[in-house]
Amino acid sequence: MSLTESASVIDGAFQDIPVIDISCAMNSVENEKKALAYQIRDACMNMGFFYVKNHGIPPKYMDNILEVNKEYFKLPTEEKLKLNHESVTNFRGYIPLLDSNIEPGNKGDLHEGFQIGWEAKAHDGAMAGANVWPERPKEYREAMLKYYHAAVALGKILFPLFALSLDLPERYFDDKTKNSAAIMNVLYYPPQTGPADDRIVGIGAHTDFECFTILWQQPEIQALQVLNSQKQWIKAPPIDGTLLINLGDQFARWTSMLFAPCPDSISIFKISDDIFKSTVHRAVNRTGVDRYSIPLFFGTDYDVNIEPVASCVSAERPARYGPVLAGEHVSQRLKEMYF
Repeated sequence: MSLTESASVIDGAFQDIPVIDISCAMNSVENEKKALAYQIRDACMNMGFFYVKNHGIPPKYMDNILEVNKEYFKLPTEEKLKLNHESVTNFRGYIPLLDSNIEPGNKGDLHEGFQIGWEAKAHDGAMAGANVWPERPKEYREAMLKYYHAAVALGKILFPLFALSLDLPERYFDDKTKNSAAIMNVLYYPPQTGPADDRIVGIGAHTDFECFTILWQQPEIQALQVLNSQKQWIKAPPIDGTLLINLGDQFARWTSMLFAPCPDSISIFKISDDIFKSTVHRAVNRTGVDRYSIPLFFGTDYDVNIEPVASCVSAERPARYGPVLAGEHVSQRLKEMYF
């Protein structure tokens, strides 16, 4: 059955999210790698989310980045505001509480953040340029970059698996990810209080902007929820030894372009008809304790045109929208979120 035929019979009414062992991702045994890619295909088509285990990132990297960020976010607000992202042209630095509002109609996102990217990139655009760093804690930069580069390396392993899952050559994305945009945001969520229908939540309902996200969640603290096709919010709890992967708008456009992200609150809750799902999700921290998470948003080079791949369109399922430049798409979404 072709990809387009398979997509026609998927209803997206998932109740849980699969865990996929990627230990054979670097294996040269073709049939094992292909079997892994098909597991990923199934998750991408049905949920747009999946956990990965045996991902290769040392646990101490997570422990260290959590420790320094607990210290950083306890600093006085005045000190953190010295690196306010609004004073930096490439969205790097500190994000104050309620500064973003990703879901139209809400009153702001109840989290603080600190955002970095790849320091060596010299290309222009929203995803390139130098990072800014706080003076304390003194170990902050080292802990952040160790985890960041390990997560980027994982992203490089995942791209060939996505290609195989789409019946494309394994290296299909190589020339599109030579200077991949990879933005990492450490998020601090204070406990959510007040009525359950309050329009201020940890982060409002949204889809991610780039190809996919690699998410670390603080153990034992549930906040993330994923929307299925029945408009039910499904919990996506942290699972020991795993990272959570979710697809973003760029992959959704690449795989059929039947979903064009739109800023109005009605459109954001439309269920995607893409072959790979960019699934709506949100975070609501009603645990009574602080929560930390670290999404790394992995995209293509800034100047790549995102347009449907041949395996994802047909006469019965034509592309609906024209190409979009990857960097311009992400820049526009970030501006809508923060300004």
